[in-house]
Amino acid sequence: MSDVTAQLVDDKQRSRLVRRFGSGALNWLDGLPELVTELAERWAFTVEGGGPHGQTSVVVHCRRTDGTAAVLKVSPDPPLIAAEARVLAVWQPTRRVPGVYEVDARRGGILMEAIEPGRTIAETGTVPPMERISGLINELHEVQVTESALWELHPLDSRVNFIFDLWERARADGPAADFVPAPLMHHGHSLARGLACGDENVVPLHGDLHPGNVLDGGAERGLVAIDPRGCLGDAAVDAVDWAVWKAASLDEVNDRIAVLAPGIGVPSQRLLRWCVAFGPVFATALANRGRANSAEFKVVMELAGW
Repeated sequence: MSDVTAQLVDDKQRSRLVRRFGSGALNWLDGLPELVTELAERWAFTVEGGGPHGQTSVVVHCRRTDGTAAVLKVSPDPPLIAAEARVLAVWQPTRRVPGVYEVDARRGGILMEAIEPGRTIAETGTVPPMERISGLINELHEVQVTESALWELHPLDSRVNFIFDLWERARADGPAADFVPAPLMHHGHSLARGLACGDENVVPLHGDLHPGNVLDGGAERGLVAIDPRGCLGDAAVDAVDWAVWKAASLDEVNDRIAVLAPGIGVPSQRLLRWCVAFGPVFATALANRGRANSAEFKVVMELAGW
């Protein structure tokens, strides 16, 4: 790995990319400096340093020639970046997602507006008022989607299957195998599939609206969603992470649901059932991070057991 790549990608992100894309990600990383240089010349920006990365991409902080801050996102999976750009276009009118400046669908690069101050909710570690979350979710769900744009939104059941397949592998291959029984994950998957087949409150969904994918844009922008995995389905899905994140008891989960559910126009019991379905997924994530003894793990396992 070159010095330039090392400045943009740490060992943890390197491992994430290899885990997601296989050994081919190593070859892609070798070509990363050339790719970033090419895009910088074509789109007229300078690189200011690496940013926080997800499971599928490398993020680079940039400065455009007009002085505005920007974010470059590049991935070994160009179709994923191209799809993200098309889905972001669906929500552009709401200003609840970053603006898109440039896209290279062939090379897998997208240059976007930098949201400032730009810390994710996960980074702040503070659970926002559920009223703020329901406000964000409502604006995302109420966007008018053209008939052609609907083709960019996958069915919710396909998204559900992807999530559970991904996390079942993570459970089986990680420390969670000792804490989260396989039948519990299978039961959650079955329940989620059933819920995804409903035809109530079908809306355009972000599809991955967890605290790591929501930025605090301050007083001017409010909460801003990033990294959408756009799909079409039950409105309750986008609220699930917020009902359980950092919850210390089932009573706290129920209190959040009591605000979130009416706030986004879904029945409380249906949102609760989605939380039960995803309980094994949350438990696996916590156990694999060494948090199987936490109160939060106990809560999501109790949910899963329902």
